[in-house]
Amino acid sequence: MPKLYDSKFSGNAWKVRILLSRLAIPYERITLDLAKGEAKEPGFAAKSRFQRVPALELDDGRCIVESCAMMLYLAEGSDLLPADPVARADVVSWLFFEQADLTKPLAIPRFFHLRGIAGEMAARIAALQEQGYPALDKLEAWIAPREWLSEGRCTLADLGVYPYVALAHEGGYDMSRYPGIGAWLKRVEAEPGWAPLIEEGAR
Repeated sequence: MPKLYDSKFSGNAWKVRILLSRLAIPYERITLDLAKGEAKEPGFAAKSRFQRVPALELDDGRCIVESCAMMLYLAEGSDLLPADPVARADVVSWLFFEQADLTKPLAIPRFFHLRGIAGEMAARIAALQEQGYPALDKLEAWIAPREWLSEGRCTLADLGVYPYVALAHEGGYDMSRYPGIGAWLKRVEAEPGWAPLIEEGAR
């Protein structure tokens, strides 16, 4: 059984858990406390060369790092990842967009809010939002007249882009500006196997 090393609030780890649930792949979840520096401990650092979550340890002991790499590995052969090279490239392009344009400007303000330091980091948050809002504008323009990001159906693109966009409001973003994104988020959440960031009753 594979082992997923994650943290409670990580959007990158969340996307992998959503995919594992969607594909009904059993796994062992090992949640690290990043505030205590557990990702820096030698045991985990030996598994994750960049010393960050998530990391996926396979049955043979090999580890896959970086969330999108894990998603591509897990989705191979499923209907979430097209076999046609051009269609596959289109799906994968969204994973690149998410990591390059969305993750940092959406995740870091959220981190500051969760740590209770948003006030003192207001200038940094504003600078990040100057990057994040244009990226969200592009996503809204694309998804508003469509149901899904690629292929006219739910694919790895949707599951990969979903998490940090769904959490953007926690970083102070005004998501009421994006009705198309809001409707798309609800469609993703209605898909089979969707998993919440924090399970009901979890602390």
